[in-house]
Amino acid sequence: MTRLHGRHAVVTGGASGIGRAVVEALAGAGARVTVADRDAAAAEEVAASVGGSAWVVDLDDTRALDDLELDCDILVNNAGLQVVTPIHEYDPDTFRRIHRIMLEAPFLLVRAALPAMYERGWGRVINISSAHGLRASAFKVAYVSAKHGLEGLSKVTALEGGPHGVTSNCINPAYVRTPLVEKQIADQARTHGIPESEVVERIMLGGVAVKRLIEPREVGSLALWLASEDAGMVTGASYTMDGGWTAR
Repeated sequence: MTRLHGRHAVVTGGASGIGRAVVEALAGAGARVTVADRDAAAAEEVAASVGGSAWVVDLDDTRALDDLELDCDILVNNAGLQVVTPIHEYDPDTFRRIHRIMLEAPFLLVRAALPAMYERGWGRVINISSAHGLRASAFKVAYVSAKHGLEGLSKVTALEGGPHGVTSNCINPAYVRTPLVEKQIADQARTHGIPESEVVERIMLGGVAVKRLIEPREVGSLALWLASEDAGMVTGASYTMDGGWTAR
């Protein structure tokens, strides 16, 4: 597959989980991929496996991104983290950190990438949002509010980018089989007062019609389509991949 031959993609959080799956999907279609991640060793390993390059970056340091110039055709905002705690117990610095990484940094990266996309008259911004970008769950105030903000950022980017050949869309998965989800199990059990062994069935799959976790490669396949020429008229959209959770 060479549908993206000659295109350069940047994927944040690209060293593991959904990010790695997106890197592999885009590289498999011929794109040159930059793996952006704070984990230098993991970023180098993934980049080497697809013939790409690594960009070691801490997206929590948003001030360092203020004057960034990012020359790419495809930007995938994927990096994120999760903390499960009631609002009245939520650490303010953790709330701020999640918003920096999952909303402020994507804004700064889009801001840095648009000039080169506009100059070429072609670009793709793909934001890995969540079903929680469309719906809320208790105990996830920072994550839910950041993802809702990412939805707004994506739509404004779509409106401004459309006349310049740039599309912007969100992918909205439910629970994906990744380290991020696995790390939630203990917090979910503690917060909901249930055994860890029951978290996946009762909490993560409780509201979905298709009773399984999403595989990272499935998200990667949708990102690949959104990056393709076939998706040129798709912009400002939010594509659910949630087993029917938001259909309720």
